[in-house]
Amino acid sequence: MSIELTAGGRVSEPMPWLDPRRYWGGIERAVSDVDSPVAVLHLGALRHNTHDMLRRAAGKPIRVASKSIRVRAVIDALLRQPGYAGVLAYSLSEALWLSETVDDVVVGYPTAERGAIARLASDERAASRITLMIDSLDHLDLVDAVTPPERRARIRVCIELDASFRAPALGHVGVRRSPLRTPDEVRALAEAVVTRPGFSLVGIMAYEAQIAGQGDDLAGRPAWSAALRAIQRRSWAELRERRAAVVAEVRAVAELEFVNGGGTGSLELTASDDSVTEIAAGSGVFGGHLFDHYRAFTPAPAAAFGLSVVRKPSPELATILGGGWVASGPPGLDRLPLIAWPEGLEMLPREMAGEVQTPVSGAAAASLRLGDRVWLRHTKSGELSERVDAFHVVGDDGVEAVLPTYRGEGQGFV
Repeated sequence: MSIELTAGGRVSEPMPWLDPRRYWGGIERAVSDVDSPVAVLHLGALRHNTHDMLRRAAGKPIRVASKSIRVRAVIDALLRQPGYAGVLAYSLSEALWLSETVDDVVVGYPTAERGAIARLASDERAASRITLMIDSLDHLDLVDAVTPPERRARIRVCIELDASFRAPALGHVGVRRSPLRTPDEVRALAEAVVTRPGFSLVGIMAYEAQIAGQGDDLAGRPAWSAALRAIQRRSWAELRERRAAVVAEVRAVAELEFVNGGGTGSLELTASDDSVTEIAAGSGVFGGHLFDHYRAFTPAPAAAFGLSVVRKPSPELATILGGGWVASGPPGLDRLPLIAWPEGLEMLPREMAGEVQTPVSGAAAASLRLGDRVWLRHTKSGELSERVDAFHVVGDDGVEAVLPTYRGEGQGFV
């Protein structure tokens, strides 16, 4: 099945999620005959997020970050929208699978999948569609060790620049990715690539995680939020200058097809960088609750999952089956699912979200009965897809499609 994300689809109200009772009530009615756990995508919210991201990108193409979605039909629907172009995959095996129908797939992380490298090297069509990520000669050596250049298709590669921020008082701010930071370091690798048989240098990537992946408006923490914004401003000024210098150096030795940067949380900033030709983003389409804490935008809660009440340990408590769908990253309360509906529920501090059960308390808990559903939002976006086989797409007329996730198609890449 497929969906269309074109703006102007028939919806009952412009932003129905602003009325939680009607929004979640409508979702519940649409899937009332589906057993829990049930995952849903609200079509109106998907459309809103899809086109709000385009607005924020200000005309710069968005490369779809597949790990933030992991539903092939949604990826395909995004690629049909003007303004979205290409996929940023998270493993070579996934890229090979997607390249059967997508003609431009960049693997966002270096690969050590020898079997997948061998498949890529033996398939000229796939090799023309897929770009590998590198940050050292070791990555080229691994490809050559699997299949020598004289016995394979030419391999497209992209060099990743470290986009993290370093300050004397703060140390390393950002994620630990590429070891390459300076224009000289990146140019040296670029020169090695262009003179190496069997490879073509086609792109540069720099992911500013400390800006794109860090909310700047944390609830109840105004002082820390202000400090974060100050750090992000300094980081952006430093990165913009350094990235431009890197791109200039590499363009002196190779004709680049793209310079990729950013993420959902930095669309506006990254779009303003003249050295960047495209932005990678995907999480904002589903709108995981991680993105509730950004000042620049407010995504609709397009993705959610429902779990059923299975016991009442006391009149004022209710227990739902499951719930411990914890997000990756530093352990903390912000990695737990967020209860979206009914309002007025909270997890118990001594149990929180459990693999088997999640007791809830609060004003709404007393009225919950066996079989009632509690709706939750995942912190991340694509990680929810690893927990379910399919999403029920809810529109004005009820369930309009049932879309398999990667897992539902029998695929598990990481």
